[in-house]
Amino acid sequence: MPGINLSLSLADQSNSQHQAEFNSDLDSLIQPIGRDLSISCLIRCSRSDYGFIASLNRSFRSIIQSGELYRERRKNGVIEHWIYFSCQLLEWEAFDPIHHRWMRLPTMTFNECFMCSDKESLAVGTELLVFGKEVMSHVIYRYSILTNSWSSGMSMNAPRCLFGSASLGEIAILAGGCDSQGNILSSAELYNSETGAWEMLPSMNKPRKMCSGVFMDGKFYVIGGIGGSDSKPLPCGEEYNLQTRVWTEIPDMSPVRSGAPMENEAAAAEAPPLVAVVNNELYAADYADMEVRKYDKESRLWLTVGRLPERAVSMNGWGLAFRACGDKLIVIGGPRALAEGFIELNSWVPSEGPPQWNVLAVKQSGNFVYNCAVMGC
Repeated sequence: MPGINLSLSLADQSNSQHQAEFNSDLDSLIQPIGRDLSISCLIRCSRSDYGFIASLNRSFRSIIQSGELYRERRKNGVIEHWIYFSCQLLEWEAFDPIHHRWMRLPTMTFNECFMCSDKESLAVGTELLVFGKEVMSHVIYRYSILTNSWSSGMSMNAPRCLFGSASLGEIAILAGGCDSQGNILSSAELYNSETGAWEMLPSMNKPRKMCSGVFMDGKFYVIGGIGGSDSKPLPCGEEYNLQTRVWTEIPDMSPVRSGAPMENEAAAAEAPPLVAVVNNELYAADYADMEVRKYDKESRLWLTVGRLPERAVSMNGWGLAFRACGDKLIVIGGPRALAEGFIELNSWVPSEGPPQWNVLAVKQSGNFVYNCAVMGC
C-alpha cells in the first residue's frame, strides 16, 4: 500500500507540475512581458494573422478561439471590417480591404431546399449568419471566425424570411419579413451573439417585407419594403429606440426612385432598398439612375451626391451589394456576358468629398453577388 500511495503521489505531482506549467504559459502568453501586455499587443495585430498566431501553441489558440481577444478589441475600439460575400450558393469568401487578402470559407453543408430558397445574410459579433428555408421550416447557418466552421440548429422565436436587419457590435435586430405561411410580419427580434439568445421586441407600427435595416445614431431603422392589405410599397420608415423600446414611424424615409409609381408586381420584383450608414449618415444606391443619394435628417429628404461605379450592374437591384465598411461605402458588382464576367469591389470615403470610387479588387465570376455582409470586429 505505501508503494501504491507513493506511485500515485509522484504521478499527481508530475501532472500538477505539467498543469502548472501550462497555466503559467496560459497566463503569461508572451512570458517576458506578461499576460496583460501580451493581450494589448495581440489586439493590435491584424485578425488576418490570428490563424498563424493560434498555431504557435495552446495558449495563443485558446485565447483566440475563446473570443477573449475580440472582446478586448471591442473594449479598446480596435475594429477591422472584412467583407463577406457569396457568388456561389454554398460558397463564401472573405476580403480584407486593409491588406487586400482573400480567404475562402469552408463550404456550407449541402441542402437542396436551402439552395432553392430566398436567403438573407447578417454579420454580428464574430459570426456570419445565413438565413434560408428547409422543407417545412426556416433554417439558420452560422459561421464562426473563432473556429472557422459552419453550424446549424439555431432558431428565432418567430422564424422569418425577407426581413430587414442590421448589427451593432455583438447585437443584431431583425424586423418584419414573412413567416412560413407567407404572412407579412410586424414583429421584431434582437439577437445577442455573445449569449446566443433571441429576444422578442415590441412590434413595428406596420407589417412589412422586402425591407432593409440599418443602425444610425444608436437607433435601429427599418426602411421601405412592401406591406398592408394590398401589399403596396411603403414610403415610410420606422425608428426603434433601444432605451425606450418604442417604434416611431418616419414618413418618406424610403429612397423611392424617380418616375411613375410602380405597380405591386413591379415593386415585388425589385430588391429591398440598397442603404448603408457611414459615420451616422445614411446613403442609398439608386441602381436605376446609377446615383448615390444621401438622407438629410433635418429636412428628411434624399439628395443626390454623385454617381455609382460605371460597372455596378444589377437586375432590379439584385446582384449588387451596397454596404458600409468602416469609414467607407463599398459597392460590389460587375458585368455578365455569356456566363462569363467579373465582379469589382469599389470603395469611397464620403468624408473626403463627392463619390470618387477606388477599385479595391477585381475577381472573375460567372455569377452575381447573391449575399453580402460586413463584419467589424
